[in-house]
Amino acid sequence: MILYVDLLNPFWWIATAIICFKVFALGDALFRREDAYRAADKKTKGFWVIILSLSLVWDLLFGANPITGLMTLVGLVASIVYVVDVRPAIKLLTDGRGGGRSNQGPYGPW
Repeated sequence: MILYVDLLNPFWWIATAIICFKVFALGDALFRREDAYRAADKKTKGFWVIILSLSLVWDLLFGANPITGLMTLVGLVASIVYVVDVRPAIKLLTDGRGGGRSNQGPYGPW
């Protein structure tokens, strides 16, 4: 069996971008601290990891079809919500490094 990928097909590029975006969202959710989710008053880390994992696995098993795939679109919306809403709130609390707040001002330490 030969795997054929039509690189000139724009839907292949869109599907690849969707899968890469979902991998980024899931990877970020996995490496954030559990207590940061509670402190940011967001859903738990387990909730986001399960939702993002199911979304990614669905696309890897059945293909990321953004035109006719309702599950692909639902998973993409969940990934966008995580990246646009949850991630910045957690990053603000952990100062972007996964740790606690630091003594950094706009021009350096204080």
